[in-house]
Amino acid sequence: MTAETHSQIANFIWSICNLLRGPYKRNEYRKVILPLTVLRRFDCILAPTKAQVLKEHAAIKTKGENIVRHRLSQITKVPFYNLSKFTMAKPEKGSGLNGLLDDPNHLAPNLNSYINGFSPNVRAIMERFKFGEQVAYMAEKDLLYLVIKAFTDPKIDLSPDRVDPMQMGYVFEELIRIGAEQSNEEAGEHFTPREVIKLMVNLLLSPEKDLARSHVVKTIYDPACGTGGMLSVSEKYIRDLNADAQPKLFGQDWNDEAWAVCKSDMLIKGEDADNIILGDTFTKDGFDRASDGKKWTFDYMLANPPFGVEWKQQQKYIEHEKDTLGFSGRFGAGTPRVNDGALLFLQHMIAKMRAPQDGGSRLAIVFNGSPLFTGDAGGGESEIRRWIIENDWLEAIVALPEQLFYNTGISTYLWVLTNRKEKPCKGKVQLIDARQFWVQMEKSLGNKRRRIGDPSDKEKDPDHIGEITKIFGKFKNGEMRTFTEDDPITHQPIQRQRVVSKIFDNEDFGYHKITVERPLRLNFQASAERLARLDDESGFKNLATSAKRDSAVREKEIEAGKQRQEEIRKLLRAFGKATKEKLFKDRKEFLTTLRDVDRARDVRLSAPELKAVLAALGERDETAEICRDKDGQPEPDADLRDTETVPLKESIEEYFKREVLPHVPDAWIDHSKTKVGYEIPLNRHFYRYEPPRPLEVIETDIKRLEDDIMKMLKEVTA
Repeated sequence: MTAETHSQIANFIWSICNLLRGPYKRNEYRKVILPLTVLRRFDCILAPTKAQVLKEHAAIKTKGENIVRHRLSQITKVPFYNLSKFTMAKPEKGSGLNGLLDDPNHLAPNLNSYINGFSPNVRAIMERFKFGEQVAYMAEKDLLYLVIKAFTDPKIDLSPDRVDPMQMGYVFEELIRIGAEQSNEEAGEHFTPREVIKLMVNLLLSPEKDLARSHVVKTIYDPACGTGGMLSVSEKYIRDLNADAQPKLFGQDWNDEAWAVCKSDMLIKGEDADNIILGDTFTKDGFDRASDGKKWTFDYMLANPPFGVEWKQQQKYIEHEKDTLGFSGRFGAGTPRVNDGALLFLQHMIAKMRAPQDGGSRLAIVFNGSPLFTGDAGGGESEIRRWIIENDWLEAIVALPEQLFYNTGISTYLWVLTNRKEKPCKGKVQLIDARQFWVQMEKSLGNKRRRIGDPSDKEKDPDHIGEITKIFGKFKNGEMRTFTEDDPITHQPIQRQRVVSKIFDNEDFGYHKITVERPLRLNFQASAERLARLDDESGFKNLATSAKRDSAVREKEIEAGKQRQEEIRKLLRAFGKATKEKLFKDRKEFLTTLRDVDRARDVRLSAPELKAVLAALGERDETAEICRDKDGQPEPDADLRDTETVPLKESIEEYFKREVLPHVPDAWIDHSKTKVGYEIPLNRHFYRYEPPRPLEVIETDIKRLEDDIMKMLKEVTA
């Protein structure tokens, strides 16, 4: 069967949606089409053995469930069966079976009975599709008979002798793609554009050297599998490379419909559908431990987790795992901000990497820009990046073109990680700027206005996937490519060379964040103006407050506090008079003088009271003496505190001498606050200065736009 035939079958199936117009919206068609395609395929598969299965079941139905399931699956030669007496298509005469269309008046209950006759694995899929609701709705709208009749049309012959499992998988994938396009606003949540998946798979698998081995077995895992697109494309890549290969697919998703689609796809292709788990990857790791008690690991992993999705509802579980298991669990490196859990998926995948001595693993994941740089040194995101880079797992990051995805037009990046780098790549990271590798869509689909060129999909496309893969494989610093761009002045297409690949040492992304302190310098004066500020200090105001519930006691405490406040005011007025409101530029001298007056008047300022007095009477003064602690060390001025970012490869002291001391000679580094951070400023590394357009060119453009607007206004008012 050719690719064209796959499309023809899928398009014919989708044409049945014409029957649904009116009662159903376009983005709801898949709720009918996908589950009915699954049922039709299964009906065709089971038709030759249906009568034998029913006969065998009648003989062994009293046996244990496992025995029954095993025996019936032996007859069907697939991991599912159906025990109802109904078939979707018209049965052969004398078979003892009933066609669903034979009794139009009872079609809905008969169809439900037919579905309930399936083995538990298929029933679970239909339950997650919520197809029972669609059966009732179509019956209510008098659509059910027409739709079932259309699906049993001889043109939709999905029997295995006509459509083999792999080919059927292509048909189903095409239906998923069409359905995603029909609901493009929400498609991006569960559907990654095929050209993006192909690129991911190419980058992930093209460097591998053992995929051509006979009967090679490789495991592929997607922790946010959605409808299973990444798993399907990975499988096809390996089988195209080696027809005897045996890829094993594993996935997990918490969306019911996406899981049902993925699991259906696996069953349709003859894969082990039990390897597709329903549930929250963070709170219910479907692949924590294998049956032998060993941790699950995989050869390859791919994921496109949701962008910017908060993990607040899973926070308690994740934090508990982090605190109790540390690096023995999945989140030992730390946790990101609660409003973006993307890096949690990456940590989850890293935890499932196979040990290097056992062959190692490689993984690819799609992120927005946030994981590249968000988070301060010592914070969650930075510590996760540090853990990844210092373990030398990060292989490459590819900046993708904008407007590739259905539900967002923002910049996206593809991360490639492995724990078995080749020798030339050890200790290094490749950054690839692929933002110019795109073709304009003939028709926009939501926010998707561009696609990566793929000649296998569109014959006239440039081979962007192949080109990016070559750049990745060459691992060359300063690799150049020529692109056609619009000249910002003439607006005419011109040829420009751009750097598309740069190689960095791991340490190039690290930095020390140092805290630069400057000494506290204050003057003090007991002037009337500064004394008035005392009333604003919390340590002074709180003297005349009380938390007691008893009103009498409370009033007594407040009154005593007011009296204490007045004592302090008198003390300070007396101090000001005795010193003639002298401006003290040495805090030590000020305190000594104040203490003498305090003792003479027997006020005895407490520590909180003295703190309030110093805050009210003190002002910053660059000409004053440095305030020192009891050990004679300079006290830092919090208002003058600053931070500096020092590249990890550079000496902190040399940087400080060169960049800081010439400007603030009295500064010092508080080494106790020094932190290590990691960020990947990809855009900055590929920044290319573009001179601004001449003013006259801008004025010409503005004049042209004004003329166009005036012309349109005249047409409207004419």
